[in-house]
Amino acid sequence: MHGRRRFLGAVGSLTAAGALSGCSSAVGQAFTGAAGPASQLDFWHPFTGGDGAQLVSMQSEYRKRNPGTDLKSTTLVWGAPYYTKLTLATLGGRPPQVAITHVSRLPTLAASGLLREISGSELDEHGLSGGRFAKGAFRSAQHEGKLYALPLDTHPFVLYYRTDVAKKAGLLDGDGKLVDVDGPDKFLDAMRAAKEVTGVWGGSIATVKDPATCWRLFWSLYRQLGADLVTDGGRKVVMDVGAAEEVLAYIRRMAAEKLIPPGADGDGGAITLLTSGKAGFLMDGEWQLLAVQGAVKDKFDIRTFPRIFRDAPYACAADSHAFILPKAPSEGAQRADKALEFARSMLDASLDWAKGGHIPAWQPTARSGAYHRLEPQAHYAEAADGAAYDPAAWYSGADSNLYRRFSDVITSVVGGHTRPAPGAARMLSAAKDLAGMEAPV
Repeated sequence: MHGRRRFLGAVGSLTAAGALSGCSSAVGQAFTGAAGPASQLDFWHPFTGGDGAQLVSMQSEYRKRNPGTDLKSTTLVWGAPYYTKLTLATLGGRPPQVAITHVSRLPTLAASGLLREISGSELDEHGLSGGRFAKGAFRSAQHEGKLYALPLDTHPFVLYYRTDVAKKAGLLDGDGKLVDVDGPDKFLDAMRAAKEVTGVWGGSIATVKDPATCWRLFWSLYRQLGADLVTDGGRKVVMDVGAAEEVLAYIRRMAAEKLIPPGADGDGGAITLLTSGKAGFLMDGEWQLLAVQGAVKDKFDIRTFPRIFRDAPYACAADSHAFILPKAPSEGAQRADKALEFARSMLDASLDWAKGGHIPAWQPTARSGAYHRLEPQAHYAEAADGAAYDPAAWYSGADSNLYRRFSDVITSVVGGHTRPAPGAARMLSAAKDLAGMEAPV
């Protein structure tokens, strides 16, 4: 409990500053109001943009089929603010009945006692047995052998490419698909060929003001070398400094040969280089699909992120969105049955979710003909099998301190300000520093 008191003290200024202003709002009610009538179901999520639009459609169908349930859907700011509010609401005894989490954040939420376990009998009752989910995503929804979440998707780091650029560069096969670009040299050769066509860059990736993308590039390559980072819930650092140096050397090689820009940011800069034809490739998450599609129509495709290293099974950085049941003070306030019914409805509608780019975790959807007819979504579906989830640590996961600390190193290496060996040493120091800190909850 001492850790929780320290956490509440640290964020007390956030509430005083007005994060909970307007007690009539869904967030305000979560802290100061009651759980509402038994017919009410409060759902919190961080989805905006294309994801938000798809969710609205899925929720509309749920409302039509469940007129007796008053679904209150609240959109909160993605990242640390979202998890802070969710934590405070749960500690205050007024959480939503169901919420979304990135599974990379689940170990901390579960270890802090903030989530209600989902039992096997409840899974059976709602037709949610583990075999109906993608294996990797379902494993990631568990903590210390107990299930705390129902994964909605897998969202991996992938490779976008301009088909018109690839064609001119001689990089398409007889079926119009990208030729083999796996391996360190083949991928660089492909970017060199693309650069000959664009006259500017071969590939694009956000390495400025975008810690998440920097992390995903590093983690994809690092896990392809089979290296681990931490164990014991993040308290013990087992980082392979040699592997980290090899990864940073490869990233630096892309920048040194001027195949990728040294200063593209995550506010559309890297994407714009692809959509404007100034880069043939883009390394980013599949959730950018709608943005790219809206700009270039059918002049692009997506495939799994290349297998650069072959030391271990294929890996690409990935996370999953999942439904969780924040722990309520009573079963009446928890409404677990209603929450699970809602989650099952969303899973059954996950073909809509897939249209925004995400790979369905719900196997009845993932194995359906309708999903496999989606293009380019079906072209990278196998990435779910190689999903490399973030290491389990309180300072890891979506929008975390680990992302920021490692991103600082990667940005410096890309810019030529830090050599790979000192960069790897800085990463080790950062990991040890974070591991030595006490978890806030």
